[in-house]
Amino acid sequence: MIASAYFTTLLLFLLFQDVSGAPTASTHVVGRSIPLRRLSPSSQNLTLVAQRAKGQRGMLVAKYGGQSLGKRATGYNLLVNQGIDTGYYGSIAIGTPPVSFDVILDTGSSDLWLTSSTCGAVCGSSPTYDPTKSSSFQNLSTPFEITYGSGAAAGYVAEETVQMAGFSVQKQGFAVVNSLSSNFNQNPVSGLMGLAWASLASSGQTPFWETLASGGSLDSALFGVQLTRYGNASDATENEPGGVIDMGYTNSSLYSGSIEYHAIVGQPEFWEINMNTLTVQGKSIDIAEMSSAIIDTGTTNVAGPATAIASIYAQIPGSQPGTGQWQGYYTYPCSTTVNVEFNFGSNSWSMSPADFTHTQISSTQCIGAFFVSTIGQGGPSWVVGDAFLKNVYSVFRYNPPSVGFAALSTTAIAQNGITAPPPSATIGAVSAEVTNTGAAPSGRPLSTLLCFWLVSASIAVML
Repeated sequence: MIASAYFTTLLLFLLFQDVSGAPTASTHVVGRSIPLRRLSPSSQNLTLVAQRAKGQRGMLVAKYGGQSLGKRATGYNLLVNQGIDTGYYGSIAIGTPPVSFDVILDTGSSDLWLTSSTCGAVCGSSPTYDPTKSSSFQNLSTPFEITYGSGAAAGYVAEETVQMAGFSVQKQGFAVVNSLSSNFNQNPVSGLMGLAWASLASSGQTPFWETLASGGSLDSALFGVQLTRYGNASDATENEPGGVIDMGYTNSSLYSGSIEYHAIVGQPEFWEINMNTLTVQGKSIDIAEMSSAIIDTGTTNVAGPATAIASIYAQIPGSQPGTGQWQGYYTYPCSTTVNVEFNFGSNSWSMSPADFTHTQISSTQCIGAFFVSTIGQGGPSWVVGDAFLKNVYSVFRYNPPSVGFAALSTTAIAQNGITAPPPSATIGAVSAEVTNTGAAPSGRPLSTLLCFWLVSASIAVML
């Protein structure tokens, strides 16, 4: 693997700090803690933040309204953090010879797509994929189209060799996008990798993670996610380390206690589980019977029914419904410390007051992270995004299909706001090859691990 000077600098930093999240011989990892403070209004472009918040609400209907064995190996990829706690992206490599691209990592969808070199100006300034430069490209000549609240992507379905963290999947189905809503991607993001289940894929293709799982290439049938917090760090920059995703194992250095698992609701599609209770300022909120929640790394905040959201802010004196681009959100006094707890089973999971603040819009007023869902009847009751997930170690289990949560360790917490150079995107050393046959998951034993860093993206819409 060829490393840039940036990569070398970060690697040396991680070796001395031991906070990479990769497997270690000891679970004791030393991190450097940085005091966290709320960003001042001047630190952000509030017009852009409002536009993203509006897009996050608008996409709910589009996203949720109805819709053989390889050699065993290990590896991890260091990725880049862009933006301040607004989403997550990482890098993959595709083609022969391989070329790396940054893609949004989204547990709320299932398609892998990249913008094409023929897309033109509407695909923005991000790097684009050129199929004519790859000897492993195969056009399946199947139309592809997917709609998000912030826009739409269209093109055709193809097969390619896709690499991530040392794994290489041959004939991985994905979409080549040659038509994209303007400003959908923001540099350097070139596409999206869905981490939900194959039954949701508009392309009809099996997601990369599920190809590995069903092919028996992972030690354990799961992946774990730990996200960092920079939203209230006064010295946060556009690019920061963002956390880690551990595929094929759970990283004991990043959580404490046991993992509490919750079965997927119905057949595996989204990572949707039942939600029991929600308390705000110590008071239980009426979330209605049989409420379910989609656990989604691809959204920044938390969406819920209008009556429940109104009840949440009723516990915060001085709260008011937002207007204009903030419609569906609420303002509240920044001086108020808001304590929220989620319960999906036996344990209750606290959400940091810092994560309740989506943004500050004046010297005294903040926008809360909970907003009114526009999904309507037939969709999930709640969509729980990064505002909550930054507070737990989350596990997405393939067999049996379930989502688990565990308390963050002191090691994981110490990574919030840590000062470190952003890592450079890398392809990783290829040490395992899997051929995607398109077969349904077999439930066979899984072996080995895949670990790579997750990073915050500047796309605050739910994709």
